[in-house]
Amino acid sequence: MTNAEKVHEFLNRAQTFYFLTTDGDQPKGRPFGFQMLVDGTLYFGCGTFKNVFRQLTANPKVEILAVNGGEFLRYDGQAKVVRDQALLEKVREAIPQIMSLYDRNGWEMGLFCLENGHAEIRGMMDLKEEFDV
Repeated sequence: MTNAEKVHEFLNRAQTFYFLTTDGDQPKGRPFGFQMLVDGTLYFGCGTFKNVFRQLTANPKVEILAVNGGEFLRYDGQAKVVRDQALLEKVREAIPQIMSLYDRNGWEMGLFCLENGHAEIRGMMDLKEEFDV
């Protein structure tokens, strides 16, 4: 199993994870649920009209936090916006109801991955695994 697959599986098990950015010098976090592994790369998406998208483009250093049972995952890196129509079509297949809502409202889905990623899987008192993604 690749390191990207490990993160993908942990996020799938957690279902909801938290995406952390900064707004100036203020940390901001919000729940996320969409992530997709394509050709070995883990992608995330959010509306380009949302504050989170503005924040990750202004300061691409981000972190993802997920909890599953007695373990949690920290995954950090630099967000890289990806503009790829074929990838967007895969998103349409994965989340058709959300993409339909975006289409009806004229919204754009912004896709991104993390570069120079680093992940830790931890228990409450110990480091279980640490790896680059």
